[in-house]
Amino acid sequence: MFPQEIIRHKRDGQAHSPEQIQALIQGAVDGSFSPDQLAAWLMAAYLRGLDSAETSALTLAMAASGERLDLSSLPRPWVDKHSTGGVGDKTTLVALPILAACGVTAVKMSGRGLGITGGTIDKLQAIPGFRTDLSPAEMVAQAGRIGIALSGQTPNLAPADKILYALRDATATVDSLPLIVASILSKKIAGGAEVVVLDVKCGRGAFMRSLPEAVALGKALVTVGRESGLRISALVTDMDQPLGAAVGNALEVREAIGALMGGYQDPVARLSVSLIGEALALAGVVSDRSAGEDRAREALTSGAALRKAQEWFAAQGASDALWEDPDAVLPRAPATCRVFAHQEGWMGQIDAGIIGQAVVNLGGGRRRKEDAIDPSVGVVVHVEVGDEIADNEPLATVHARTDAEAEAAARALSEAFSIAPDPVAPRPLVLG
Repeated sequence: MFPQEIIRHKRDGQAHSPEQIQALIQGAVDGSFSPDQLAAWLMAAYLRGLDSAETSALTLAMAASGERLDLSSLPRPWVDKHSTGGVGDKTTLVALPILAACGVTAVKMSGRGLGITGGTIDKLQAIPGFRTDLSPAEMVAQAGRIGIALSGQTPNLAPADKILYALRDATATVDSLPLIVASILSKKIAGGAEVVVLDVKCGRGAFMRSLPEAVALGKALVTVGRESGLRISALVTDMDQPLGAAVGNALEVREAIGALMGGYQDPVARLSVSLIGEALALAGVVSDRSAGEDRAREALTSGAALRKAQEWFAAQGASDALWEDPDAVLPRAPATCRVFAHQEGWMGQIDAGIIGQAVVNLGGGRRRKEDAIDPSVGVVVHVEVGDEIADNEPLATVHARTDAEAEAAARALSEAFSIAPDPVAPRPLVLG
């Protein structure tokens, strides 16, 4: 179990035993493996690969490297939902209340955004007074009362993942599929989940740009998740265009509130219903995904999910005034600028990557983990792929800190929209 032997083992293309992987993770946490040795192992694993048994062992060892949230006092099933990250992805704010309204316990650890992919914690921190630092005891107590609790990830939850992720970033091994899988699933297991539905994003605004890449990630996550004892399923969903209209933290909160209040037509609401339908089927609450979607849609359209969201937000410190007048409560950027169409036709493409980068440039996202963000800035897109477009029709509105920043973002955003001369089919939300 010497570090050099474990590194050599993987360097030479041999499969690790569970004991070797346990020694590696223990060494990462207690410091007996140096950063240089961990970096060497990461590169060997990147080049030689890890099979599903190795990845499962790595996942379980990372999950056991620190605290694990104990949900045993809460009603079952314990369900979590995870997205691989996208532009305008605010489904957690809608999906968790639907879950709770369906009688399911939803306890979730969420992260901050980096680059063009927004983070749920950043969105919720745009709400004045909203606490995202609940202790494990507070999370369990709150979930026992209302069925929902969400907090930022604690340093003691899967600490090995934090150590390895920093080294993956420094060693260009971030895009190793087994390492991605172990990182995602170890935190889900440590967070106490027994049922997990995954939203694997695919397209210009996602980590996985092509459908084959996204499907490969989804299959790997499901295979290893099941081997690790989870009931787990993955939907591959579209991220060529942003999800919904709003991109930017306070703007996305406004849209999520609208989706909860307005029923099923919003794309964010429709995708949330698909994800929760799958989760309810996995959890055994209903017989299949179709029945799950019916149950989730009823929770949304009846107002039950809205009431759960109001309970959740109040429990974590948000004012009731948020639901009466979101614009009066949430931060607002002082400058706006519109992007207009310069021809008629049909919207053929809305590049989520360009829009996400524009929001980062406005100050609404991070280039580095330590960067501060402005929750008020962002972009609201007024059209979707497939819409008929008139000449000079407004396509998007920029919300910025200054007129100059708004105008610069509008110029950059003009490249995100492609208008076709012939009708274009709308893009499906769920690709597979």
